[in-house]
Amino acid sequence: MTDITTLEADISAAIAAAADAAALETVRVSALGKSGSISELLKSLGGMSPDERREQGPKINGLRDRVQTAIAARKAELETAELDARLAAERVDLSLPAPPRRKGSVHPTMQVMDEMIAVFAEMGFSVAEGPDIETDFNNFTALNFPPKHPAREMHDTFFLPEDEHGERKVLRTHTSPVQVRVMHAVNEKVPAWVANGQEPPIRVIVPGRTFRKDSDQTHTPMFHQIEGLVIDKGIHMGHLKWTLETFIARFFETSAVETRFRPHHFPFTEPSAEMDVKCDRSGGEVKIGQGEDWLEILGCGMVHPNVLRNCGLDPDVWQGFAFGCGVDRLGVLKYGMPDLRDMFASDARWLAHYGFSAFAAPNQASGLS
Repeated sequence: MTDITTLEADISAAIAAAADAAALETVRVSALGKSGSISELLKSLGGMSPDERREQGPKINGLRDRVQTAIAARKAELETAELDARLAAERVDLSLPAPPRRKGSVHPTMQVMDEMIAVFAEMGFSVAEGPDIETDFNNFTALNFPPKHPAREMHDTFFLPEDEHGERKVLRTHTSPVQVRVMHAVNEKVPAWVANGQEPPIRVIVPGRTFRKDSDQTHTPMFHQIEGLVIDKGIHMGHLKWTLETFIARFFETSAVETRFRPHHFPFTEPSAEMDVKCDRSGGEVKIGQGEDWLEILGCGMVHPNVLRNCGLDPDVWQGFAFGCGVDRLGVLKYGMPDLRDMFASDARWLAHYGFSAFAAPNQASGLS
C-alpha cells in the first residue's frame, strides 16, 4: 500500500511549486481527480477488512482534507499575487487632471438668434419682446388680416377656449404682434423718469417663438422667428433692400451675396416682396453666395397704411418697412443640418455635435460662428 506520509509530502511539494493557476489545477487533478492518487486510496477502502478500514479510513480522509485545504490556500496566494501584478502594471496616476468633459452647449437656435441680434444691433436695432399668447386684434386685425382670412381658420392657428368676455386668444402665429405693441407704445406718454422710453422713429427686431399647425421636414408646430420693423419719415424700399442685403452678407459671413426681390402678398405690407438669394445646391448642401440657383429666404415689404392707422400712427407722416424670417431655418441653411425637426428632438448626441460653446458669444469683431 502507498505510504501516506510520503504521498502527502510529494503532493505538498507539488502544490508549493505550482507557479500559476493552471499548474495548481494539474496538481489537484493528479491527487483528487477521478483517477488521482488520493482517489485511488479511497477506492481501496472497499477491499479492506473491517479492522484495516477502521485504521486506514481516517488517515486517507485526513490526507484528502489536508490536501484540499493546501490547494485552496495556494490558489488564494496565486490570485493575490496575480492581482498585485495587475495593479502594478495597470497603475493610474491620480495626480494628473481628468480628461475634460463637456457639460453642455448652446442650442443652435439660440446661437443663430444671438448671431442675428449681433448683426442688427450693429445697424442700430434694439430688441423687443412680447407674450406667446396674443389677442386676435394684435395677431390679426391690427395687421390688416380680413375677417375671413385663411390664417384665422383652425387648420392653421392654435386657438384657446373663450374667456369670460367671449374672446378666443391665440398662440401667436408670428412675432408681428410685438410690432403692434411697440407702435402702440409710441402713442403713450412716457414718464419723465423713464430713460429709455420708446419714441419715433422706431427700429426694432422681434425674436421669439411662434406656433402654427405645420409638421414636416421644413416645418414644425413651434418654431422661432425674428421680425424687423423700421418706422421713420421718408423710408422707402431702398432702405429695406440695403438692410436685408447687409444682414444676409454678414450673417452668412460672405460678401458675394446676390439677391432678388419678387412681388408677393402679405396683408400687413404694401408693396410686399419675397427675397431670394443666389446659392449652390450641388453636393447635397446649400451654399450661399455661389452657384446659379435661387432660394427664397424671407418675406418683407413696406408697412401697410392700414397697419399704421390701426396702431395710431399717421401714414402721411410716418412710413416704414417690415421683414420676417425663420431663425431655425436660417440655422439649418448656415450650418448644414438636414432636418429642421432635429432642432426640437432633444437628442443629446445631436446637441453635442451641433451645439456651441457658451464662451463663444457671437460678435462682429471676432466673427459670428
